[in-house]
Amino acid sequence: MPEPRARAQGLRIGLALALAAVVARGQASNGTMPLAFENDEKPEWSFALPTYAYVVPDGRDYLQPTLLADRQQLHLEARWNYEGADSGSLWVGCNFAGGEEWTWTFTPMAGVVFGDTRGLAPGYRGSLGWSGFELYSEGEYLFDSEHASDSFFYNWSELTWSPTDAFRFGLVAQHTRLYQSDRDIHRGVLAGLALERLDLTVTVLDPDDEATWIVGLGFAF
Repeated sequence: MPEPRARAQGLRIGLALALAAVVARGQASNGTMPLAFENDEKPEWSFALPTYAYVVPDGRDYLQPTLLADRQQLHLEARWNYEGADSGSLWVGCNFAGGEEWTWTFTPMAGVVFGDTRGLAPGYRGSLGWSGFELYSEGEYLFDSEHASDSFFYNWSELTWSPTDAFRFGLVAQHTRLYQSDRDIHRGVLAGLALERLDLTVTVLDPDDEATWIVGLGFAF
């Protein structure tokens, strides 16, 4: 069982690595899902690299990086430590977006999972926005290739409000098997700050119990 000091050290290491990546690129993030086809003035390719440091009570702290790449409607994605510990996944999908007063995005995807966890997975990303409010969700169903009984639905959903372009806060829920817990669904709160291309979020899951802290730092280029 990791001591609090060890968990705090793991968080500091995770933040240092993520910040080093930002400094090395001289770039930053503007969100979780770049959509190059929304604006003809954007480059043909757009990329985002959010990295999340998980501080898990009575468990293993870890980093969860995701690389996203978009060109027009083509969406590519690579994840690590998402479906399982020491496991990666590669994804391809198709971007759709629309709306004016009500805005929406939807990206159906297909992925392959490898490492300690293996299998195939259909998945999605999507959002619905109106007047500063946004409902965002990403999910997948993993068909485990080694043990069918380990097949599982993963989901991350959040409802946020942005009083300004730079700040957002709201509610979040997660369904995962990456770490052990007495709860099937983890609920909590989040706050985010966006400065140019840099995006910083802090999430607290299960704040009424042994809370899991998630600190995310991302950038786009």
